[in-house]
Amino acid sequence: MASPAVSEVYVTDASDRYHAVQVLWGEVAPPREGGEVAVKANFNSDDPFPATTHPDTLEAILGEIADAGARRVRIAERSGMGETEVVLARRGVTGVAERAGAEVVVLDDLPREGWEAIPSTDLHWERGFLVARLFRDSDAVIQTCCLKAHRFGGHVSLSLKNLIGAVAAKDPEDGYNYMAELHSSPHQRRMIAEVNKFCPCDVTIMDATAGFSTGGPERGDLIGPGVMLASADRIALDAVAIALLRLYGSTPDVMQGRIFAMDQIARAVELGIGVRSAGDLRLVALDSESKNLTFEIRRILDETG
Repeated sequence: MASPAVSEVYVTDASDRYHAVQVLWGEVAPPREGGEVAVKANFNSDDPFPATTHPDTLEAILGEIADAGARRVRIAERSGMGETEVVLARRGVTGVAERAGAEVVVLDDLPREGWEAIPSTDLHWERGFLVARLFRDSDAVIQTCCLKAHRFGGHVSLSLKNLIGAVAAKDPEDGYNYMAELHSSPHQRRMIAEVNKFCPCDVTIMDATAGFSTGGPERGDLIGPGVMLASADRIALDAVAIALLRLYGSTPDVMQGRIFAMDQIARAVELGIGVRSAGDLRLVALDSESKNLTFEIRRILDETG
């Protein structure tokens, strides 16, 4: 018998991004009036959606955060395939933030005291890693990610992978290259999961209006599920997203085996980041348009989760 449902993943039609975010927010957003909120979007490169967060999605999320009464909102980002400040300007983030009254933090510019050292104990990181303190110190962390395969060893780039952008590329003091270690390690996918143990995230909204079923993270074969998903559980959300990629057909690394046996998911389960099995998540379609797609995702989870 399946385990009782302990985490929900909500699915809604995304033909109107602003409406979709509003609907999802009503289901998953934590009520923290007057607090500080850190936002982690997906701006790894200077490429349009679905390589990066759509500006309308970001604007809609910032609007909901403002309406919830946040005292301070910071969008913090590090681009792995470009100069972060330039990427954020060209992708429209600077303008969106100004209109919303949010701050933009370029993580590459943080001094050493802006990072918290996570030791290597029981991790696959050789000397641990540095995570931006603002994510650990904020009252809430809101993430928005995309639906992508990942051709550089991650296999998928979803909510767990997106938080690698909260880790320092290099140590500001001695120049140690954490990203070089990550991308050359046979444990890359386990290392991705381990970052999530030390980087909190209250809510993730995934824009799956479109996605990359192959390639990734900046280009690939385009698919158009036409939905947005949200959850407070990163494992549950990524498992659903992998099932969605399987529905459209993806790379052999994504298509083969049990979803919960994939390295990113399995290691995250070991670390207690979210649900332990496909039977522990409940899919909720929030409108009639997304009901059939949700049914197909559930079928794949039941068969290969």
